[in-house]
Amino acid sequence: MEKEISQQIGKKLMRILMFTLILSAMSVLMFNFVLPEISKAFELTTAQVSWVTSSYTLIYGIGTVIYGKLADRYKLKNLLTFGLLFFAVGSLIGLASQTYWMLLVGRCLQAVGAAAIPATAMIIPLRYFPPEERGSALGTAFVGLAIGSALGPVISALIVSVAHWRWLFCIPLFILFTLPFYRKNLGDDQGDSGKLDWVGGGFLATALTLLLLGVTSGTWWFIITAILILALFIIRICSVTEPFVQPKLFTNKSYTLRLTITFLISGIGFSLYFLSPLLLADVQQLSPSWTGFAMVPAAVASAILGRKGGKLADLKGNSYLYYVASGLLLPCFILLSTFTGISPVFIAIFLIFGHVGQTFMMIAMSNSVSMTLPKEQAGVGMGLLSMLNFIAGGMASGVYGKVVDLGSNDRWNPANIYPNGIIYSNIFLVLATLHVGILLFYYFQFGRAKRKSIKLEG
Repeated sequence: MEKEISQQIGKKLMRILMFTLILSAMSVLMFNFVLPEISKAFELTTAQVSWVTSSYTLIYGIGTVIYGKLADRYKLKNLLTFGLLFFAVGSLIGLASQTYWMLLVGRCLQAVGAAAIPATAMIIPLRYFPPEERGSALGTAFVGLAIGSALGPVISALIVSVAHWRWLFCIPLFILFTLPFYRKNLGDDQGDSGKLDWVGGGFLATALTLLLLGVTSGTWWFIITAILILALFIIRICSVTEPFVQPKLFTNKSYTLRLTITFLISGIGFSLYFLSPLLLADVQQLSPSWTGFAMVPAAVASAILGRKGGKLADLKGNSYLYYVASGLLLPCFILLSTFTGISPVFIAIFLIFGHVGQTFMMIAMSNSVSMTLPKEQAGVGMGLLSMLNFIAGGMASGVYGKVVDLGSNDRWNPANIYPNGIIYSNIFLVLATLHVGILLFYYFQFGRAKRKSIKLEG
């Protein structure tokens, strides 16, 4: 009886969480389409205005692991309350901003608060659903992300067409309506509220910040300094009694291997969100608004099929869903590499395969990672997973951007007959090859030798 009540509460929380994730995803994406207007308003360079999105992403990514760590010690509903209120305060500051620094402060405060949301999205399925139903719960979360990704560009275009871009800050305020539901339904579970290693957390945050800056700017001393600080972080967690992250977490081979695979897959999959709009703009010559609409069918398909992917993981195992996802992603990359100059309608169709495949892939990997974690390490373990997803996206965007800027006249895919977009063709061909390599590694690590335990451990 108690188990049934817990699952009913969990299902209610996942519906609320889906709405929260929709607004969160929209907040991440909406400002990408108004950076030119912000640049003109405050007379900024491209590098300066890019901090409106990059600072948000950076704080958002690092904040997820911090909230995950705090969730192992404190009540989740209190952390989420703090986060959503901070999210709202940042939105109000951004709405009232008359200077660039005020706008940037608003975005940073938004990110500090919003980082509680992905941490919550990973922890609720772990606490309220048994392993055999966790895939469906994670699928619901990814549906929210997909719907937000679909609505973000459209809502952004509609608001900017009739009002000032500052009104985009109003959308996240609707998230406050979810707060009473969380306060009512989230339990009072909390772990040991011992001392938190803020020094170790500071080392980790600084190292990741410098690493991202180094990759995106091409400055080597940033990367070298990041490696040195990361070494200090490792020394720190191995030498204090209550480290920010328990070293034994990384001795869990199953966890670390899946975490590494997820990091690589996230970086490869981010190409669909970063390179596709550039391809549509540079090669198909679409305007920003039409580019946004071309991305909508793929996001809608992901939203419709996301829960089905989660149920498939519950019924057939995470490895099975991983192979299905690979069967969708590989054709997408090959088609994008071969038909770079084709009609935008076909590009939009190719992206449906890719976005659904990436959604299935993240459900499979998130679910399988969660099954490798003991309860006392679930928060920080899943927080690290969320953080690495954002870090992978940030690093990948820097690498993809530099490769596109360099350009190439060498056609690596002989099947591609289009004269334009050769560099995009080459990148997608390389990504398809990398995906095959990761697929083979995954099979030999988790598929071939462990078929009997695939349903629960894959």
